[in-house]
Amino acid sequence: MARIEHFRLLARYNAWMNGRLYDAAATLPAETLTENRGAFFGSLLGTLEHVVVGDTLWLKRFAAHPAAGRALDSVTALPTPTALDQIQFGALGPLRERRDMLDRAIEAFVADLDEAGLDLPLAYRNSKGVASTRDFGLVLTHFFNHQTHHRGQATTLLSQAGVDVGVTDLLVLIPALD
Repeated sequence: MARIEHFRLLARYNAWMNGRLYDAAATLPAETLTENRGAFFGSLLGTLEHVVVGDTLWLKRFAAHPAAGRALDSVTALPTPTALDQIQFGALGPLRERRDMLDRAIEAFVADLDEAGLDLPLAYRNSKGVASTRDFGLVLTHFFNHQTHHRGQATTLLSQAGVDVGVTDLLVLIPALD
């Protein structure tokens, strides 16, 4: 499988899994979503907000990459989060609208990339303003891994609240060869 196809699979998985996660979260009362359960970002909602913040920051950086095209224009128009634990929405409904918009932008962005674009370096500034230049393909791997990491935390919080998200494995989207 070409690297670009790998990233397209991860983008598809990302959108699929976020849909399942938000559907599961929607079964809980608002007070359960915001209850501090000792997670790194406190509550289930805080965890979901963090992933949206992180995705927004990275997508804004990706939009400046030479291979970006125009698929991230909708993201560049968004306000830039000011902290990794910033609560931008405070409720699941508007947060899900943003999540869905970001997932569509991610899929469109990755669909427009090609193998050569993955090899171009990404120059950006982190949330503290420190400049960095890194391998774009590897940073894209980090981007998807970050989402998976925090979705794992979110599924644990859901499980603690009595909600089963069901199968979360990427394997579900990988076609069988036999």
